Amino acid sequence: MALELRQQLKLAQKLVMTPQLRQAIKLLQLNRLDLTQALQAEIEQNPALEIELSPDGSGDEQDYGLSTTVEPDSVPDEREITKPVSQSDAMAETNWEEYANFFETQFSFSREKPPEDAPSQFDFISEKPGLCAYLHWQLAHDELDSDEWEIARYITGNLNRYGFLETSLEDIVEQVGCSFDEADYILEVIQELDPPGIAARTVQESLQLQLERLGMEDSLSMLIVRKHLNLLESRNYKMLTRVTGHKRSEIVEAVEFITKNLTPYPGLPYAEETTNYVVPDVYVQKVDGEYVIRLNDDDIPRLRVSNYYRDLLGAGTASKESKNYIADKVRSAEWFIKSLHQRQRTIYRVMESILKFQYDFFERGAAHLRPLILRDVAEDIGMHESTISRVTSNKYAHTPQGIYELKFFFSTAIPREGKEALAAESIKTRIRQIVQDEDKAKPLSDSAIADKLADQAIKIARRTVAKYREQMQIPPVKHRRNPR
Repeated sequence: MALELRQQLKLAQKLVMTPQLRQAIKLLQLNRLDLTQALQAEIEQNPALEIELSPDGSGDEQDYGLSTTVEPDSVPDEREITKPVSQSDAMAETNWEEYANFFETQFSFSREKPPEDAPSQFDFISEKPGLCAYLHWQLAHDELDSDEWEIARYITGNLNRYGFLETSLEDIVEQVGCSFDEADYILEVIQELDPPGIAARTVQESLQLQLERLGMEDSLSMLIVRKHLNLLESRNYKMLTRVTGHKRSEIVEAVEFITKNLTPYPGLPYAEETTNYVVPDVYVQKVDGEYVIRLNDDDIPRLRVSNYYRDLLGAGTASKESKNYIADKVRSAEWFIKSLHQRQRTIYRVMESILKFQYDFFERGAAHLRPLILRDVAEDIGMHESTISRVTSNKYAHTPQGIYELKFFFSTAIPREGKEALAAESIKTRIRQIVQDEDKAKPLSDSAIADKLADQAIKIARRTVAKYREQMQIPPVKHRRNPR
């Protein structure tokens, strides 16, 4: 067979991801907080895109909002002729003297400026101190020399988020170059700081340090922690009574003191973790017996294409290069506005479909959540499953039952004999309710919970109950046992 070059014509169809389509997909999957940042960035980059003032011309941007939240199927007239307003005109006059970086320790009506070396007001802006900073602040009151400070900094720098020391004394001696007695002395100094139990190597040592701080070295609680911690973890009161020789009531009292007054992780309250705030993208409220869907448009400005740049396109004074640039920016602004309104309409329609499928949830709670998959909503509103997946990711709905991610309403089906199938989240809610209503002195095992669910025509295996229980962070039966 000879090899040769040959020309051939072929007709084919394929999907091309244009920049406008990529932008629309990106806006669709942004959550509420990211959308605000994307709007601000687009306004700064595109001079043809501007904020439309309120009808009274007050320029208060807090009153702006997307009109699609009222009528989701209506498209605003993007070529509405209004008086063009520049960004500088839309902003109120700012007196920057009020924001001067001056800290006046002695105020006077003559407005005398303080010395140049006076502290700035920004020097007093602080954040919540972490565990390491909190320990260093306490160590500053101890008279430590430079070598001892180096050991202390090495120890505090090797504490994990739970407050436990993740290195040994031998490693401290090797890394810092000190003696074993010096390292042990500084470790004892740190262990005497607040919070109690800090710089321990294990949970057992941390609990012992806390009991010693309370002066309970010879107590029954100390005996249990020091020698029978495994029995304490399993709440084996019968074996604790046997090995300690104390009465059951005394054992129960000692265990309750440990669980209520001591903490196994003393450094956890000082962990430097950022808080992720959730802002609902859509509100579902019941008004006069009917549910009303309202998109969250707070702090989102109403956008428009600048009429000034439209007029420049029609003028003959601009050069060809300038007109091409302006035309590109105007098209980009028009497409951005269309993509934004399309995003809002899509979220509205998806939430409307979810409300139709999960009406019992909005009326009666999570226990009545129905099985639902992306295909059901996609077929209901005539969209692709990938679009529904993008809309429901990282989007939250404020409902009468609480704030839930839109993904929460989609769940696999658990069949029932002779009855309608239930969603997995609904069964989790039932398991949580069974655990809350159980006798704390005799908590139910996973098998017993499975039997109770079987009485409700819900037949699932014991391992499935254990999986759901672990997902809801419910401890096992031995850790839920409370003799009182």
